[in-house]
Amino acid sequence: MWADLAVIGVKLVFGLVVLLTTVPIMVWVERRGSALIQDRLGPNRVGPFGLFQPVIDVVKLLTKEVITPAGVKPLLYILAPVIAVVIALSTFIAIPIGKDTGLEVFGHPVDGLIVAPDLNIGLLYIFAISSLAVYSVLLAGWSSDNKYALLGGIRASAQAISYELAMTISIVGVLMTAGSLHLQQIVDAQGGVWMGFLPHWNIFPQFIGAITFVVAVFAETNRLPFDLPEADSELVAGYHTEYSSIRFAAFYMSEYLHMTVASALITVLFLGGWNLPWIDIPFSGWPGALLAMAVFSIKVAMLLWFFVWVRWTLPRFRYDQLMALGWKVMIPLAVLNFLWVGVAMSLGYM
Repeated sequence: MWADLAVIGVKLVFGLVVLLTTVPIMVWVERRGSALIQDRLGPNRVGPFGLFQPVIDVVKLLTKEVITPAGVKPLLYILAPVIAVVIALSTFIAIPIGKDTGLEVFGHPVDGLIVAPDLNIGLLYIFAISSLAVYSVLLAGWSSDNKYALLGGIRASAQAISYELAMTISIVGVLMTAGSLHLQQIVDAQGGVWMGFLPHWNIFPQFIGAITFVVAVFAETNRLPFDLPEADSELVAGYHTEYSSIRFAAFYMSEYLHMTVASALITVLFLGGWNLPWIDIPFSGWPGALLAMAVFSIKVAMLLWFFVWVRWTLPRFRYDQLMALGWKVMIPLAVLNFLWVGVAMSLGYM
């Protein structure tokens, strides 16, 4: 029992280190990437290519004065950023980042490259936990005693409800083809080829579902063009207007954590996880596990760059456009996707 707990503890620490390291890296990538897209230099003073700029940003946020405005609801005001970070960290434990290859450490089985290997309802767990993230934004807006923050929180709740429905329906086709809620089995079901020449990744036979899911993920993470809950041109900063120092940093960090988890989930559901196109690699032992992790990490990194590229390319929607897109376009497309999957499965195309 103690050995099992030790292995789970090591994997948990490893996952936390990976996630928390990704945040400053993505802050640097975001700033340098936006500068590249807009033909600017970006941070280039602190360290080579501005690589130490995220460290300076962390020091700045940690050393700033923590200001609590008069009139806030103290408990909920402090609890909101904590919920944002905890939810983002909690969802990652069910995502496999490599194939279960019978790994052992000092003669003890590792049980796959996932913190919770026996979570056979991993996808259900992720959706259940991630749906709670809206409470952090809503509580932050309501407890701040600020009308702009309150409007941001209300927008966030309406946006989350609208796009969570489309996001959930868009993965029904994935569950139908895999026949399981276990993420490891969903990845395994995407091996081989489809139609004789395409990788059997779900993005090809379920392209509509993949697009619907990705758009819904952008809305769930409040990234442009769906950042209406914090639209600076209208709401100053939205739900986190009254937050400063480490409390603001928690919201800032949770955004990049959600991006990382979302990119990993897209990789698992639609991009074949650690599978390579047209190549059947026998993942076995630690070399196979490291290769699987490398393939998975490259796909996640490409999706994270896609998040950055979209943010600095597309303009923000109006709020009525955002709601219309969610209810009148996204949900019908998600329904169309699983109807197509059902027909294709009955005809033997999947």
